[in-house]
Amino acid sequence: MMELLDAIHTRRSIRKYLDKPVPEEMLGILLKAAMSAPSAGNQQPWHFIVIRDRTKLDSIPSFHPYSKMVLQAPAAIVVCGDPDGKKWPTFWDQDASAATQNILLAARDLGLGTVWVGIYPEKDRMDGFRKLLGIPENIIPFSLVPVGWPDGTFEAVNRFRPELIHNESWGAK
Repeated sequence: MMELLDAIHTRRSIRKYLDKPVPEEMLGILLKAAMSAPSAGNQQPWHFIVIRDRTKLDSIPSFHPYSKMVLQAPAAIVVCGDPDGKKWPTFWDQDASAATQNILLAARDLGLGTVWVGIYPEKDRMDGFRKLLGIPENIIPFSLVPVGWPDGTFEAVNRFRPELIHNESWGAK
């Protein structure tokens, strides 16, 4: 297991995968990490759909123009939001974001490659996933995370930009 900051700094959007399945246990670890994310009022307004079926994975680019990497991925996770009946229904997207990020970081820790592919708020993408996966209208497809063994390496990149930091008020360096 790697250190958390190493996982954060070496996490990359991986779009090329080896032809090698991801074990069920590892997918379970990713889902457990997702459900450990913070959520407003601990309401946990999420659902997760694991896709391993090659026909379903291969059909995703027909309605999502930025998902071609899923053609190589052995699995993918669709993160969905369920704001209905929640005390804080307008925070579901923040909660789904935190769950998605936890999947990315847990995958990096396991040596798996992932990429965050946005679905929400694009109606055509949401409709495509609803049709493909039988998602009810009240559930919001939020993100797609292809998962696989990376065809390449993880390299740390310094993205720190001090000019984006403001102290005490906007514009104060």
